[in-house]
Amino acid sequence: MSEQISAELQAKIEHVAGLLNQAAGEYADGIVFANSLGAEDVVLTDLISKQAPSIRMFVLDTGRLPEETLKLLAQVRQRYGNLKLDVYYPEAADVEAYVAENGINAFYESQELRKGCCFVRKIKPLKRALSGNKAWITGLRREQSVTRDEIAFSEWDEGNGLQKLNPLADWSEKEVWAYIRANEVPYNELHDRHYPSIGCAPCTRAISVGEDVRSGRWWWENPENRECGLHPATPLKFK
Repeated sequence: MSEQISAELQAKIEHVAGLLNQAAGEYADGIVFANSLGAEDVVLTDLISKQAPSIRMFVLDTGRLPEETLKLLAQVRQRYGNLKLDVYYPEAADVEAYVAENGINAFYESQELRKGCCFVRKIKPLKRALSGNKAWITGLRREQSVTRDEIAFSEWDEGNGLQKLNPLADWSEKEVWAYIRANEVPYNELHDRHYPSIGCAPCTRAISVGEDVRSGRWWWENPENRECGLHPATPLKFK
């Protein structure tokens, strides 16, 4: 049975709808949505489909995603046929070189090697996906972690040289799930197994009650360092 949408959440939905429509008009065919297929991103997928279907989206398939994530990718393609969805993969030569030099699971050995793996499997494909665009959309929320508590709805992405939009910045986890259930949005089965944040299979684990929602990502590292480089902390420049 679907949940009811509160007046507060409805106001946030309308705010996001406004942001998406404004972005679609302002950036036209120069805006893309980086869809990680997490809970936040399936919410945005549903809202983009309903409010601004001209916005293109892409998924980064690192080659080590959980089977449940790939299953969801297929479901999203089927459910949202009105949206253009591209999938970007790492360059085979890059992966082969990294593994040959460091080993298949070297990311457990040091933060430097972990970030090197993320660079090959995520950052370089992201650069290709963003190339030629003026803005990109993410599902980042302030509540997610200590590395994201100051994100804005719109900020300048110095590293990629384009505007970065975070329409769900002020949403709570509870509101994300209220939207998913009310609209019967498909989501990753791993969420039902206590995986609030899902990345590559070797770098993601279930969490215990009371743990931070990002504590299941790169759990062997300090919380302030648990980012892959897709969303580096940079001074905010509001537009």
